[in-house]
Amino acid sequence: MKLRQAEPGDAMAIARIWNREIRDGVSTFNSVEKPVEEVAGMIAARPQAWIVAEVEGVVAGFATWSQFRGGVGYAHSFEHTVHLDAVARGRGVGRALMAAAEEGARREGAHVLVAGISGENAAGIAFHEAMEFRHVGRMPEVGRKFGRWMDLILMQKML
Repeated sequence: MKLRQAEPGDAMAIARIWNREIRDGVSTFNSVEKPVEEVAGMIAARPQAWIVAEVEGVVAGFATWSQFRGGVGYAHSFEHTVHLDAVARGRGVGRALMAAAEEGARREGAHVLVAGISGENAAGIAFHEAMEFRHVGRMPEVGRKFGRWMDLILMQKML
């Protein structure tokens, strides 16, 4: 496995991974797929905040981070996104990407990293617990996907 900064040319691979989760998964409440051009623009706008993991030369996961909410009062509170292709699961890729996201957020001045996780995403909750995030809240029925309401679990890690 190799971690590196993402480039706009990685947008197709990132969109493929992300859109599979948007279409089929519960780790995001978003139900609108991300066009490759949108992902490329997101990477170009903040290249320092995108990491990809390559497994056998193929992008198999990505991580990104940004300010948790707008405004100067939240300038040191960040949130993150980590998604993996099926081939990368159980191989330490998620842990490596999460560690890189934590380090990248720290470099940008983050004091805390926030995770917003679907209450139906047991694997995501367990992953964040293993990465030493702690539960800080549950927001009942704030997300809707697949015709049902879903809770949002809030977790955080002090950096």
